[in-house]
Amino acid sequence: MRPVGGREMLGKGGHAALTLMSLLLLWQEAAAIEVPPDLKQPPTIIKQSVKDYIVDPRDNTIIIECEAKGNPVPTFLWKRNGKLFNIGKDPRVTMRKRLGTLEIGFRNGGRPEDYEGEYQCFASNEYGLALSNKILLRVSKAPLWPKEVLDPVVVDEGSPLVLPCNPPPGLPPPLIFWMDSNMTPIPQDKRVSMGLNGDLYFSNVLVQDIQNDYSCNARFNFTYTIQQKNPFTLRVQTSRKVAESPPTFLSPSGSESSKMVLRDEQLLLECIAAGLPTPTIKWFKRGGDLPAHKVKFENYNKTLKIPRVSEEDAGEFVCMANNHLGTIRHSIDVQVKAAPYWLDKPTNLVLAPEENGRLVCRANGNPKPNIQWLVNGEPLNKITETPTSANREVLGDTILFRGVQIGSSAVYQCNASNQHGYLLANAFVNVLDMPPRMLGPKNQLIKVIVNNRTFLNCPFFGSPLPELRWFKNGQGSGLDGGQYRAYINGTLEIKRAQKEDEGIYTCVANNMLGKAENQVQLEVKEPTRIIQAPTHQSVVRGSKASFHCKVVSDSSLPSKVTWTKDGEPLYLGWRLKKDEESLTISSVSEDDEGIYTCTVKSEIDQDSASARLTVLEDASLNPSVFSAFPPDRPDPPMDLDLSDPAARSVRLTWIPGNDHRSPVTEFLVQFEEDRWEPGRWQDLSSFPGDLNSVILQLAPYVNYQFRVIAINSVGRSLPSRPSPRYKTSGAPPDAIPRDLHGWGSEKDNMEITWESLDDLERNGPNLQYSVWWRRKDSGDDWTNVTTFHTKYIVHPTETYVPYEIKIQARNDFGSGPESNIVIGFSGEDKPTDTPTELRLSTVSSTRATIHWKPVDLSSVQGEFKEYRLYYWRESSLVPGLVVSKEKKTTGFYTTVPEPSGILKDLVPYSKYKMFMVVANSRFESLPSNSVEFTTVEDVPDAPRFFRINRRSLDTLYLEWGKPLEPNGILIGYKLIYYRVNGSRLGPQQIETFQPNVTEFILRLPDRSARYKFNLSALTQVGAGEVYAEESPHFTNEAHIDQVDIATQGWFIGLMCAIALIILILLIVCFIKRSRGGKYPIRDKKDLPLDPVDQKDQDGSFDYHSDEDNKPLQGSQTSLDGNVKESDDSLVDYGEGGDGQFNEDGSFIGQYTVKKDKDETEGNESSEATSPVNAIYSLA
Repeated sequence: MRPVGGREMLGKGGHAALTLMSLLLLWQEAAAIEVPPDLKQPPTIIKQSVKDYIVDPRDNTIIIECEAKGNPVPTFLWKRNGKLFNIGKDPRVTMRKRLGTLEIGFRNGGRPEDYEGEYQCFASNEYGLALSNKILLRVSKAPLWPKEVLDPVVVDEGSPLVLPCNPPPGLPPPLIFWMDSNMTPIPQDKRVSMGLNGDLYFSNVLVQDIQNDYSCNARFNFTYTIQQKNPFTLRVQTSRKVAESPPTFLSPSGSESSKMVLRDEQLLLECIAAGLPTPTIKWFKRGGDLPAHKVKFENYNKTLKIPRVSEEDAGEFVCMANNHLGTIRHSIDVQVKAAPYWLDKPTNLVLAPEENGRLVCRANGNPKPNIQWLVNGEPLNKITETPTSANREVLGDTILFRGVQIGSSAVYQCNASNQHGYLLANAFVNVLDMPPRMLGPKNQLIKVIVNNRTFLNCPFFGSPLPELRWFKNGQGSGLDGGQYRAYINGTLEIKRAQKEDEGIYTCVANNMLGKAENQVQLEVKEPTRIIQAPTHQSVVRGSKASFHCKVVSDSSLPSKVTWTKDGEPLYLGWRLKKDEESLTISSVSEDDEGIYTCTVKSEIDQDSASARLTVLEDASLNPSVFSAFPPDRPDPPMDLDLSDPAARSVRLTWIPGNDHRSPVTEFLVQFEEDRWEPGRWQDLSSFPGDLNSVILQLAPYVNYQFRVIAINSVGRSLPSRPSPRYKTSGAPPDAIPRDLHGWGSEKDNMEITWESLDDLERNGPNLQYSVWWRRKDSGDDWTNVTTFHTKYIVHPTETYVPYEIKIQARNDFGSGPESNIVIGFSGEDKPTDTPTELRLSTVSSTRATIHWKPVDLSSVQGEFKEYRLYYWRESSLVPGLVVSKEKKTTGFYTTVPEPSGILKDLVPYSKYKMFMVVANSRFESLPSNSVEFTTVEDVPDAPRFFRINRRSLDTLYLEWGKPLEPNGILIGYKLIYYRVNGSRLGPQQIETFQPNVTEFILRLPDRSARYKFNLSALTQVGAGEVYAEESPHFTNEAHIDQVDIATQGWFIGLMCAIALIILILLIVCFIKRSRGGKYPIRDKKDLPLDPVDQKDQDGSFDYHSDEDNKPLQGSQTSLDGNVKESDDSLVDYGEGGDGQFNEDGSFIGQYTVKKDKDETEGNESSEATSPVNAIYSLA
């Protein structure tokens, strides 16, 4: 067993969902039958060589594969070119033991070419014969290039030129490339390039093209050889003035051509143009859009490539070549044919005796393939009638079997063929009697992610086909309905896995011959998620970049974080370092630019998130720009131009503005239309930052104008100027009205409602809606109405009757597509029947098992929702306890004849009442009989509160509250406590209390003692939930009852001392200030003002000294640390040289008036305002 589906997030936080492909695979799994290998069965081909088998002639051995399984083991024979291939007569050919694989050896001579031809393998046992495909064996060929003498090629400058290659035909065709005599590839660009046929095309020849060694090379992959054509010598005749020329096509020629390609093959279209200047190539598709998700442009836009073409890609493709002298076009009519492909491939069929069955073989192709049936390798229409053949009937692509018998087993072949190829499928019919058996592993453990759609597989086998049912934890009826869905192939779907879905699931298979079962244990895990995703980074070259990626996952699931760059693994080293939550890149270079993706994986899911790293030019290389001008938002795009108009598209081209040192990562195209919301600009599409010409997909009947916004790492540009207006023509609606519903607002009507089409979905004027309805399964004709509104009421109707409903939008240009048929219902009425015989079988403290007699579902008169149980707590059996009598409901969805359910989350020791109704979507029935019951006593809840207070240094005061829900009669409390010593606990001590006691005083052996307490309430059933508390440590105690620090003597004395010291300091400062009322300059005049240290942040000079750097009075020191002699200078007095001036020219100094030298050299300190220096001076 295994889960199908999981969680895969791309980008940040995304969840995977079950896709249509998953459902198709599930259906195919249900259809395919795997017969256990130990049972008798016809042969099945399991391995064979490809249909077109090309081998290397240098190999010593050719191996043609054919393997088959079956019981008994199949025997093999081969046909070559339609005739029996007698292996025993050819000594070079052997067949592998117990396999059909041929080995043809050439060690002792012989030529592989002698064994070319068409081979087919036949595997048979007593139950049938299976065929392989017809394998066409061919030997690879690498013919030599014909010898030729090439004259020099002389061409005028500016003229076009084609150098032909004409490679020799090979098997498979060789790979062509052009090189010179030094084995250097010929440079190719928009002007010079190689075509699909291998020729080298020059749109115009320049003097720089002159050389004598243009050589075409052919590489043959099978033989690993390269052959070289004799080189061309190119001579260019120059002229004083080279004439410009309009575009002309070099390949293909003319204005029209056609091409046929097979479905799923590669489509390559080519347009190469001559002209000067070199023309630009653009591609379009008439009557539609180029499939942007499939089309790739190569060879400088000269080649259009669709890797896997499909029928919808057929049509007329147009290539346009233009330069400023003109424009030309070439149309290529592409026809898509198809070799046969499967719509419904026949699969093995296992039947029990007397059972019926069918084989279906449906294939499609262009032209439509012919279907031929064979049995055991013989055409069915040429087989002589036998008793077993009477039980089958061929109806075109289907064979019907009726009442098959033991012994009628065989292998049937379906051959679907047309002129482009064929398909061959083997499918056996095996007639068996077999009791059920399980094919999957036993007792498997499955882990899934919560909220994911989950599938549990239970592969089984039996004949007749067993019926399989699922059970959870070995209880209840089969799981099918609600959140579960059981499939015929044994798969159980859980729509949204939740924690409560964990458990053991059992699958049981039964048929008339016996039964078998298997089990799987399901565990539901939390998802692995990225909660902090990496963000886009723009860093300067040489600096460091960091991406953060923080993840969370289920604690039981190991997870691993990996990083990739542009999808490739990152190799960590000294520059790239990873820790648990980040990736750091040191010394960033241009090579580090790219998309970095963080991926976290567990064994069952993963999440990923990406961010781009942009490397900016080093600021030191251009300091005048980058240091002065950081990156900024880009300028708006310019010169918007519209071209290539079509019914629903137009090409928009613009010129990007200045990106301001941050590359443009995205262009946002917005539109405004003047019919529905004029003046409102809306987002249309986003495009990568390296594009400036895009095809815009448009809606019909809209008058557009466009504008473009450029986006870089800094932000958005201003919008560009609007483009000219472009009006699309009208068309019938493309959209189908959404959210179509039919429901009854009254018991005799049905309201049909839907969502209106958006304005841009109208496609034309006078939008209306055509609505059809008819009673389901009645065979009645459709009734319809056309309305402008989004609701229509059908009246009168019967009560709760199903209707088929469909809708279609239309306008003046025609009708849109019809919706799928949805099922609606007319109105519901009150149920006529009521559940009866409501009773209980078992009642515990919190649960009760209930039973009732169900109603006839036809009496519900609506959609059966549930049996709804109303219950409420009438009273508590605890005397004096007041309870809430609020009614609660719980629902039971069941359709079994004897329903039952479990009522959960009851309160113990309480009296309850209940009754039941049956409910549809709108109404409830009358209530059933009422039932009273009481729940039994249980352990109580935890005490309502538990507080520990320290009222003195040697006691703890404990108090608690009674439980909110005693769940019975309280008989007391139990207190268990331990003394805590570091990480160790002391011996357990127990105290018990009467139910009316809610406090306790504990004497402490010393002040530092700490305790851990566990308190629980008691009933006759036992101890209830524990309330745990721990006493705080003495040294960390923030509060002790009855102790106020503000009233302590030591605290008052300390505050007084601090106040006295502050007062003394203030007095000393005042005295010092009075003694030296001038700013002394001796400490400053020898120190030149530093333009950095002496300025405030606002640019003004700071006149305050730096106490940490100034010497004390009497020890003045110069900046170089030497004692400096006193000398006068103009600088000291602001009268010369290097004096500092304000911006207005005024002198900056300690004085504005010249002072006496003796006065400035006194004992006054420039630090007089500092209390420390003041005290030093007084000393």
